[in-house]
Amino acid sequence: MDFLTHTFLGMFLYFPEDKSEYIPAGITCMIFLIAAVFTMRAIIKYSKKEELKTKKFEDEVTNRNRHLKDDSLS
Repeated sequence: MDFLTHTFLGMFLYFPEDKSEYIPAGITCMIFLIAAVFTMRAIIKYSKKEELKTKKFEDEVTNRNRHLKDDSLS
């Protein structure tokens, strides 16, 4: 049983003797990490813009409703 487990798990582990084989993987990892950071910052920036638009619209609706309420009371 231990032999089968070791054999099947061993197929997915590969540690190269030549450590220069890690360089492409490291470069790819850094590229995706940088892209993820820029994407997250873009999402946050867009979200803040949408929040400001929503706040402005909410204020306009509140003011309009307040004016309609004041006009109906007069």
